[in-house]
Amino acid sequence: MHTPSTMRLLAALCVLAAGGAASAGTTPDPAYLDELGKWRARANESLTRERGWLSIIMRDELVPGVNRIGSAPGNDVVLPKTMAPAHLGTIVVEKDKARLTLAPGQKMRAVVKGDAGEEFTARDLVTGAEPVEWVTAGRLSLQIVKREDGKFVLRAADRESPRRKNFAGRLWYEPNTDYKLPARFVPHAVGATIPIANVRGEISYEKVAGSLEFALNGQKISLDALDDDGNLFIIFRDGTSGNGTYPPGRFLYVERPKDGVWSVDLNKAFNPPCAFSAFTTCPLPPPQNWLKTSVPVGERYIEKKF
Repeated sequence: MHTPSTMRLLAALCVLAAGGAASAGTTPDPAYLDELGKWRARANESLTRERGWLSIIMRDELVPGVNRIGSAPGNDVVLPKTMAPAHLGTIVVEKDKARLTLAPGQKMRAVVKGDAGEEFTARDLVTGAEPVEWVTAGRLSLQIVKREDGKFVLRAADRESPRRKNFAGRLWYEPNTDYKLPARFVPHAVGATIPIANVRGEISYEKVAGSLEFALNGQKISLDALDDDGNLFIIFRDGTSGNGTYPPGRFLYVERPKDGVWSVDLNKAFNPPCAFSAFTTCPLPPPQNWLKTSVPVGERYIEKKF
């Protein structure tokens, strides 16, 4: 049951939505199409760049202490023979760090701002910063991620991955300016968190910036938004989830406006990495972000086998 204040907000949002949708049903503005096209190109590049999601070929949890890595079967982590020697080295996992020590004769390079830096034979790997550090040799790149539960996970990437080289691009609905809407941001208390589950069934408590409210298809929508360095990161699902879009849901970034006037462009909803790789751990939409209405814009999905 709507309270009077809720009804007033819904009415106001509907008026704003009607004003912002004057061009709906017509050809979108060329400048908007150009901007959206550039955004989609960047979304593709996030998958296809070297060490991007389409290059990830394996994921293995490390144990505390010594982890032997290489292509020989006796290693704790077995890498592909085409990419690694029989014994590449060891990773020693301690409470707050992971140290990679290479076997005699082996060398790797740390990746600095996308480029391979100086060679090393032993290195403490950066695991908790964003972006997490990569090290590389030939086709092979390695990365160690420290999870919320304190466990360390090794990822391996292949720059010659067929999935990366053969990727034809993301699939999109046609742009529709009916889904480019005015919005209102309602901040939550500083430091507030909400539980977010991931595809592995793990729960983490993430900093929530507030709620983004707008009107869509005659309904008042309110989405909890996580803080993303001052901008908003939204995980949601809707009536198209599993029926045209990725079943678990989609992601959406919203930039904080410099002039304080908020808007949301659902044409920029996109699939999480888990839609493209079996070696990722993606967050799922919280129940309050499950929409009853459909959002048939943004990225589509056709089921793939990895």
